[in-house]
Amino acid sequence: MPVPLESDITRPNKKPPPKGGLLSHVRELFRLRVDKSTARVGLVAFCFVGLFSTIGGRLVYLAMTSEPINSVRFSAASEISAARPDIVDRNGEMLATDVKTVSVFAEPRNIIDKDEAVELLTAVLPDLNARELRDKLGNRKGFVWIKREITPKQQAEVHRLGIPGVGFLPENKRVYPNGNAAAHVLGFANIDNVGIAGMEKYIDSQGLQDLNGAGFNIASTDLKPVQLSLDLRVQHALRDELEKGMAKYKAKATAGAVLNVNTGEIIALVSLPDFDPNNPVDALENDRINRMNVGVFEMGSTFKALTTAMALDSGKYTINSSLDARSGLRYGRFTIGDYHATHRVLTVPEVFIHSSNIGTARMALGIGVEGHKAFLRKMGQLTRLKTELPENAEPIVPGRWGELNTVTIAYGHGIAVAPLQAAMAVGALVNGGALITPTFLKRDEVAAHQDALQVIKPETSEAMRYVMRLNASNPAGSASAVAIAGYFVGGKTGTAEKVVRGRYSKDKNLTTFTAILPADKPKYIFLTIVDEPQALKETYGFSTAGWNAGPITGNIIERVAPLLGVQPRFEPPQQPFPLMSRLNAWGIR
Repeated sequence: MPVPLESDITRPNKKPPPKGGLLSHVRELFRLRVDKSTARVGLVAFCFVGLFSTIGGRLVYLAMTSEPINSVRFSAASEISAARPDIVDRNGEMLATDVKTVSVFAEPRNIIDKDEAVELLTAVLPDLNARELRDKLGNRKGFVWIKREITPKQQAEVHRLGIPGVGFLPENKRVYPNGNAAAHVLGFANIDNVGIAGMEKYIDSQGLQDLNGAGFNIASTDLKPVQLSLDLRVQHALRDELEKGMAKYKAKATAGAVLNVNTGEIIALVSLPDFDPNNPVDALENDRINRMNVGVFEMGSTFKALTTAMALDSGKYTINSSLDARSGLRYGRFTIGDYHATHRVLTVPEVFIHSSNIGTARMALGIGVEGHKAFLRKMGQLTRLKTELPENAEPIVPGRWGELNTVTIAYGHGIAVAPLQAAMAVGALVNGGALITPTFLKRDEVAAHQDALQVIKPETSEAMRYVMRLNASNPAGSASAVAIAGYFVGGKTGTAEKVVRGRYSKDKNLTTFTAILPADKPKYIFLTIVDEPQALKETYGFSTAGWNAGPITGNIIERVAPLLGVQPRFEPPQQPFPLMSRLNAWGIR
């Protein structure tokens, strides 16, 4: 019996191959598998779309309801105090600098138990106010300060607490290594290292704050030090002598300055009482003002130097002119008298030496009201003096200026100016006639004279040097207190009754003393003011300038002159005043 072939056997569980053969069968199977994988891919894609939609929605929510990831860093950057340049004196000695310190901050949103955080933080930082701290931690800000400028010990204690959301940031802190020494010149910077007063505020006004505000990350080493005209040695000596004088004469306040008359540089400036810039809370007290360029005062007889120079420079008077001081000068219901009356006719040098109100008033009347006003305006006495310090004051000038005003202003009453303003004018009187605006920055003589104004003739300047020297060397002169052995000094005293409740007080004086060194070729002016000095037994009951401001200035010169490089000369210079040499035969009395 023949064996059947495999192809002839019918398999009941198997479909017959489709038409088209085996190749068509494979294609059919492949199509079925693709259909199944497409459904699976669609399901997976749907799941991924849902997942990423959820994540995207969450990110959008966080973006709209929360701060950026780096918000703390950004907030901190805007809060951290910026760096400031060092401030040095004319010799490079440090006056102000930055030191690195650490402050504590918090991220309120990351603090879980705020009450516990307040309790722990106030335990290690007991000067914190618990209620204020709880309010800070309870807000929705991303960044708040807890305490600025902490000590390393405090930092370690806070770190040990391990409070999440509490951290530390490095900051710049301004320090003044010499304490009170130059307080009114330097001013101070606040806790954010922003200049609030003095040269610190001036530095900010020159563009430092603009750089910081623009986001520049500046270190103090990137900034050139600011070099002042001050000499720290002279500053210390001036402050010490003024402090001694204030205590000795039981004065309300004292102040002084040393000014280079050829460059306008302020070598030293002190106003007492002062403050420590490292802890400037005392600067807010009313008696801590800078009396040299914020206070305005009637300068008394020191103003007679201006009147004398005005008279001589006008050509209407010469050093030979005489003025009648035999009796008081009547003007309306007022009579102008002399404190030390001579009751005789005086030459111009004698008017200056005897500090004659009568003779000085007659010179001013000879010039006239308008001429007087024009001269004082030219000398910078009728407008605000502007230096680098932002603190300054407008002079008090009569609204209606008549002849009586000219009479009193001639000898230093009826007009109030900043003492530094008066010193600037006297500097012009003795340096050859150039009015140079004072500066707290170091500069040379060439730069100083670029903007200087020639206000009097050189001959007039020599005459003023002569009479100021005569006032110190002559026993009758009011400036004899500064006749320091070895130094050729000249000067002028000034005593003005203070105005109290609109009236001149008979028992409250402001005394001043202006000295020049050396008188033949002046380089420095010394100005001292004493506010309400008291009469002492050793001053024979007097409280005028010759008994207090004069001796204080003498002590300052004796101590400071060697520091300034002024060598003592025990032989007087030959012909110190060539144009005035003829005066030696006049017999000044």
